[in-house]
Amino acid sequence: MRHLCVWLLALLVTGGGAPEGDLHGTATINDTPVADAVVWLEAPGVPAPASRSKVVLDQRNLHFYPRVLVVQVGTIVEFPNHDRVFHDVFSFRDGKQFELGLYPVGAVKQVPFDRPGLSRVFCNIHPAMAAYILVVDSPYFAVTDRDGHFTLPNIAAGTFTYHAWRPGGAILNGSAAVRAGSVLDVQWR
Repeated sequence: MRHLCVWLLALLVTGGGAPEGDLHGTATINDTPVADAVVWLEAPGVPAPASRSKVVLDQRNLHFYPRVLVVQVGTIVEFPNHDRVFHDVFSFRDGKQFELGLYPVGAVKQVPFDRPGLSRVFCNIHPAMAAYILVVDSPYFAVTDRDGHFTLPNIAAGTFTYHAWRPGGAILNGSAAVRAGSVLDVQWR
């Protein structure tokens, strides 16, 4: 079994109170950046943001975009077909189970994600199409960019349980004392 390690470097900001700040970090495996990893903090009782932007898992050129999507419990995800062919999007295992049925170019379907979990998303017609939707019970989450970097904005100072996941990997769990300007380096080995 792969040994997982996480190092947390907390940089303290001078001043009193519990300031909010951005938590920056990098995800790596054997010192190589990991793109499309998800990092989130547990925040029991923290409500969803009042105004949410539309969340979309698009279908273009026989691919899903983005390949990895993270949303908070209660989010409705739109599945527009911007491709040149019909699609039949589904997720039958783990997480939210659904099948959208066959739908044409220009059509949009919606799915509410009402509980935490990982949904592996596919198309019944095009077996090479695959994506992940990770649903978390927290407003504090991010997906790493191609260089493995992520930012969790507006985090109040405190101690949080954090989690990290990457496609093909197990969920990594830990505890972190976070201050404004903290850096969280997630490292799989």
